[in-house]
Amino acid sequence: MTSTIERPVKAPPRSSAPETPQDSGRRPSGIATWLRAHGGTLAILLPVLAVVGVVQRINMAGSPQRIDDEGTYTAQAWAIGHLGELTHYTYWYDHPPLGWLQIAGYTGATGAFGRYDQAVMAGREAMLFFALVATVLMWFLARRIGLSRPAAAVASLVFGVSPLAVQFHRTVYLDNVAVPWLLLAFLLALSRRAQLAGFIGSAFAFGIAVLSKETFLLALPFLAWTMIRNSDRSTRRYTLATSGAVLALVGLGYVVFAAVRGELVPGKGHTSLIGGLTFQLGTRAASGSILDPQSLFFKVVDQWWNLDQVFIVMTLVAAVVGLFLTRLRPFAVLVLFSVAIMFRPNSYVPVPYVIMLIPFGALLVAGVADIAVKAFRARRAGRVTTALSRTGATAWLVLSAVAIAALVPLWTVQLRGFLLSDLDSPMVSAEKWVDDNVPHDSRLLVDDSMWVDLVKDGFARDNVIWFYKIDTDGAVEAQSPNGWRDSDYIITTDSVRTSARGSRDVQDALANSTIVASFGTADQLVDVRQIHPEGARAAKAQAADEKASLIAAGTQLADNPNLVGSAALKKQLRAGQLDARGSLILGQLLATGPVAVDELRALPGEDGSAFRQIVVTRSAGEPGSRLVTWLKKVGPTYAPSSVTQRGGTTTILFPAVEPAGLAG
Repeated sequence: MTSTIERPVKAPPRSSAPETPQDSGRRPSGIATWLRAHGGTLAILLPVLAVVGVVQRINMAGSPQRIDDEGTYTAQAWAIGHLGELTHYTYWYDHPPLGWLQIAGYTGATGAFGRYDQAVMAGREAMLFFALVATVLMWFLARRIGLSRPAAAVASLVFGVSPLAVQFHRTVYLDNVAVPWLLLAFLLALSRRAQLAGFIGSAFAFGIAVLSKETFLLALPFLAWTMIRNSDRSTRRYTLATSGAVLALVGLGYVVFAAVRGELVPGKGHTSLIGGLTFQLGTRAASGSILDPQSLFFKVVDQWWNLDQVFIVMTLVAAVVGLFLTRLRPFAVLVLFSVAIMFRPNSYVPVPYVIMLIPFGALLVAGVADIAVKAFRARRAGRVTTALSRTGATAWLVLSAVAIAALVPLWTVQLRGFLLSDLDSPMVSAEKWVDDNVPHDSRLLVDDSMWVDLVKDGFARDNVIWFYKIDTDGAVEAQSPNGWRDSDYIITTDSVRTSARGSRDVQDALANSTIVASFGTADQLVDVRQIHPEGARAAKAQAADEKASLIAAGTQLADNPNLVGSAALKKQLRAGQLDARGSLILGQLLATGPVAVDELRALPGEDGSAFRQIVVTRSAGEPGSRLVTWLKKVGPTYAPSSVTQRGGTTTILFPAVEPAGLAG
């Protein structure tokens, strides 16, 4: 089965004959003419865009759970608009900045950061915008290589609503910013009219794609191949040389940027472009073997596989078939080459690597199906086809039917999870707990996905430390001469736990801290841990002494005849589960008369081994009805963080952090 690229149809020459009476009537407006010419495209493309937009947007904040990388790119975009800086930390040339500059452009133009309590969601809204632009470009690229409208719609839908696509298109990755530029580069490379302008535009768009995410440079040979195949022989050298010069100039812009900042080559006291490239291309730890279940390579591929096995298998099969189809061959080789690159020795495979392959996989699956349908129709119409094309078309259509049968239940389950599950709730709850209960002058080690939110909540910028930077950024190290001991809390997520092995400071912070609040389970688990600078052993000994004091005080409270409460309450008191401030306040109230108290209950995120909330249902002695006023005068050491009264019930809540040594 072979095919040719569609060529635009030339309009017939206008007649110089005078208008007839029929022609002199009212002519249709320009809009009406345009709608008549493009109505068929709009009738299919607009519903496709609507479906992709709805699937990508619904529950965007709930699934997937935020991860550290998207927090970093969002924080960098936020820093541009709110701090007037390129990043929220020292920029070290790990990626070109153009990707998050575009995110900053979108969020700044639309005010996205003002619409969300969690900053990452503003970044996800930007990802939705880039996904919709890419969907439109997918349609036009499919049509440009000669696919039918239904096939172009299939390619665009698979690109937009495959579970693999939803997972990664929602996540704030620089790859998502680069995809529309890459598709535009291929679309312009297939230009027939004004080919020089098209090739120049293609080179510029590809340069922007690479400066958005450098791994897209892998597509350069295939873009060049497309240009060579599509170029006019008479002007090929000139058009290719000109477009190559444009691409080189765009790339040199990044080099000039580094040189102007004095950061082109390594030197004392600054990062450098060459240093960043050396890390990315040479010294970065390899992902391991696909055969090792504990390796990063295995985990990355396993994540892709679990999201959409059908799409992955169909893409690989379509890529092999595409090798024999002229119009699809460059895209087929691109996919197979990119897959082969992952298996080179000592390679590093980033999690979002698959994002560049998703549009070409969708294009190949739809393209092979379109060619198979056309070959099958030709056979039924009695037109001449080869035995190979007839057999191949039938085989592909049978395979497609099997794939659809497997795809429907798989996509239903996966998309239901994306549309309904709230995987980010633990992180939202942890942020709220920290804002409500941790003193705002505390120093925090955090997952970067929380960085902007905590700074907006009032924590000092220098006191909210992205855990990765504690021992990799000279500016942070200068502010933390004692390393982890200079921090008060560490908030652990799956990113922190899996990355801890790479940082001695983070490992020590985890080993010398205790959980004060916990939210979620498994990979969604988020712990707020209080760091003990004196070390875990000393903290454990101090906690044992304080526990003994609390047991003694709680036993006295439980035995007080003025206490009106359940056996469960008295058991909690005797176990020393009421904190020192609550014990003191309750003891003073019991000294004035009978006090009725509800059973102690844990606050959200707290494990119930200690309680800092008392619910008083009746206080017969002094201060009686003046309880709220009385509590406001107990002094700062024992003061509750809040006192609320409803009817005859008073809820007394103490801060999460007790003054040192209070229990003793």
